[in-house]
Order: sequence, then structure tokens, then C-alpha cells
Amino acid sequence: MEHSTEILYNKTEVYCSAVHRFGSDALLLARFSEPKRGQRVADLCSGCGIVSLEWHDRGHRGPCAAVELQPEASALLAEAVRVQGFDHITPYCADLRSFREGEGQFDLCACNPPYFTAGPQSSSTARATARHETDCALADVAACAFRLLKDGGRLSLCHRPERLAEVLAVLRAHRLEPKRLAFVKNRPDAAPWLFLVEAQKNRKTGLRVEPDVLISAGSALYGPNASTT
Repeated sequence: MEHSTEILYNKTEVYCSAVHRFGSDALLLARFSEPKRGQRVADLCSGCGIVSLEWHDRGHRGPCAAVELQPEASALLAEAVRVQGFDHITPYCADLRSFREGEGQFDLCACNPPYFTAGPQSSSTARATARHETDCALADVAACAFRLLKDGGRLSLCHRPERLAEVLAVLRAHRLEPKRLAFVKNRPDAAPWLFLVEAQKNRKTGLRVEPDVLISAGSALYGPNASTT
């Protein structure tokens, strides 16, 4: 199929199209949520599969379910997986609202969800679906993650700061207790443009706010004096 190719740090190839691409938010989410090598994981709203492929690039080899509603995006990941021989990543072209494969067996879910509930929508149906909650609301993501995760399993999300209170409320309403929170900034003195949150299924309260993730020359710096990751 026709596509462009992006190369990750350890030479993993990501297939993209003009509509189905990825941004720094997805890469930051993959690094924030990084699973252990053999854990069973799910990449929800996977798009072209950037989170699944970034996990692979960083050493994950456990079963990975990549769930994506849009056939064109799911097909891009399927082709990348086939060509590179990654048999541990399984693309599912499916609606996460009804997805039940492996219920209660996952160690980790991650999701880069649609950010917007209102405002102008793209004339492209694919772009509108990716950016607006037309087919996938926050509650849908939380409900799917709760179904898939083991007790104590983790859900990681990235989202816009203006929706922080709503995101935390939705997570807790679905018995996913927020445990880690980090804000992403372009400079130490700038307002955050993204946050990353991790919640655990059926766990007690106790939220740790981590050092800001600083973006400098395209790289993520964790904390004011941290090294590039």
C-alpha cells in the first residue's frame, strides 16, 4: 500500500499516510507508559501504530494488541508489522467500545485519544474522527481499559491540560485510580500544552506528580537537569 516511512531510533519503521500520521504527544505517551519486555499490552486508538512500534523499538516483545477503528490506519500498521516480521504485535480494526479480546488479561493499556468535544471539525472524516470525540469519548476509553486490564493493571493517557479535571474524574468513575501525572512544556517557564497520566485498576488513592517533561530541539527532557531520552 502507498505510504511514507518514518524511522525510529533503533531502526523500526512506521508507515504513515497524509491523514494517518503521528506527533510528539504519541511518542511521549509511549515513553511515559513503557512496558516491561514481556508484558501483555494494548495500544488503544492506535492510528498508524506509533505507540506499539515505539514500544517495540525500545525493547518490548510481549503480546501487543493495537486497536484502531479506521481501516486505513489499521492497515498501515498491519503492513509495517508484516514487512518487518513483528509477530508479537496484532492489529485489530475494531471499535474499542465493543472490543473484548483478552478481557482481564492485560498488564498495560495506553491511549492517545481524540482531544476535542466541540469546535470546528475537519472536512476529512478520518481527521475528524481522530481529533474529535465523535466515535470515542473519554468514558469509552476508560470502560475499555477497565475491561481489558488485570487487577492493578495500568492505563496511560495523554491529553490537553484544559481537560485535566475531567480526565481524572472519568478515570476514577471507572475505578481507575490516577497514580502518576506529568506536564509537558516547551520551556520551564511556559504553560504546559499536554499532560501524561497513569491510572491503576482497583487501587487506593495516591497521586504522584512527576517532574515536568521539557521539549527542547525535538527531544524530551525529564526534569530541569535530566538527560535526553
